[in-house]
Amino acid sequence: MAPRPTASEQEDVAWDAAFNKVLHGKSAKAQGGFAAMHGKDATAQKAAFDEYFKHWDNQNPADETAEISEARKSEYATLTRQLFIYRYYNLATDFYEYGWGSSFHFCRFAYGEPFLQAIARHEHYLALQTGIKEGMKVLDVDCGVGGPAREIVKFTNAHITGLNNNDFQIDRATHYAEKHGLSDKMSFVKGDFMQMKFPDNSFDAVYAIEATVHAPELVGVYSEILRVLRPSDNPEHRRIRLGIEQGAGISNMVRISEGLEAFKDAGFEILRHVDLATRPDAVPWYYPLAGAFKHLGSVWDLFAIARMTWWGRGFTNRLVGAGEKIGLFPRGSRKTAESLALSSDCLVEGAQKKLFTPMYLMVGRKPE
Repeated sequence: MAPRPTASEQEDVAWDAAFNKVLHGKSAKAQGGFAAMHGKDATAQKAAFDEYFKHWDNQNPADETAEISEARKSEYATLTRQLFIYRYYNLATDFYEYGWGSSFHFCRFAYGEPFLQAIARHEHYLALQTGIKEGMKVLDVDCGVGGPAREIVKFTNAHITGLNNNDFQIDRATHYAEKHGLSDKMSFVKGDFMQMKFPDNSFDAVYAIEATVHAPELVGVYSEILRVLRPSDNPEHRRIRLGIEQGAGISNMVRISEGLEAFKDAGFEILRHVDLATRPDAVPWYYPLAGAFKHLGSVWDLFAIARMTWWGRGFTNRLVGAGEKIGLFPRGSRKTAESLALSSDCLVEGAQKKLFTPMYLMVGRKPE
């Protein structure tokens, strides 16, 4: 097969798929190990071998300098979608499976513990520490042939998407998922973990097992993981959000990023956007709700602010409750007042913890 051309990403994907088909043939569905090695295309195997080992052959460790190491790292970083590693795993995957099984990682061993049991226990421990639970949408970064993902799916009943840059490993992982009856809980996507194609906030949890060592620089891969990961479901944050939604008649608040995206998707050209609530004003916007007398702008504001204090709202609630009992106010009035009081508290908490803004300004223009 011809050497890889300098091409667009789409052409690279097509070339990878074609090379995978020529090199590995139908071995992705073989038993693994030596069985998968049998029948590889010799010409394609030599091409993959030569491309990878040119970086290492005839290298004397004593001659390794910072400049040589940096040059190798630079080439690695500029190869489209980490071809350096792509070439390596075309060669090494069958040996990994033969020598270690389908979970390409190390683990701790208890005294007398069987190898595969220790590997599975390590994966269970990681799932537990990551907080993976049933129904969650999880990303396995650089998933290999899917061994850990399969074990974690069985352990948690979550749905796991495996990201991998090697076509052969994706084929193997897909084959194993089908063989184990887990196709509905697992999917595998080809891609570079430095440039993931997933939208922001796509996954409830993300894990990488001995994978980020392959990154040309760690901040890049961690930044991508952070981008595709949904924020943690903090119980305190959820309480504040629900309190605001209940008292303000909001069915579902969204993130600023979602609002901006919707504004653009509707066709607006965004001219300016800014959170006015974060301006460094001497008086915070929520001071009336907090009943903060120190921020009074006028003596005439005293009575309005007094009604917002905890004792002012308590008096209002009792008054409305009494009026409701004697028929002066309609049924449900006190509950409505209490809901508004709860919302006020949550608005203040949300503002102080920078979880909520009522004043996000978006200025747009309709394009001609």
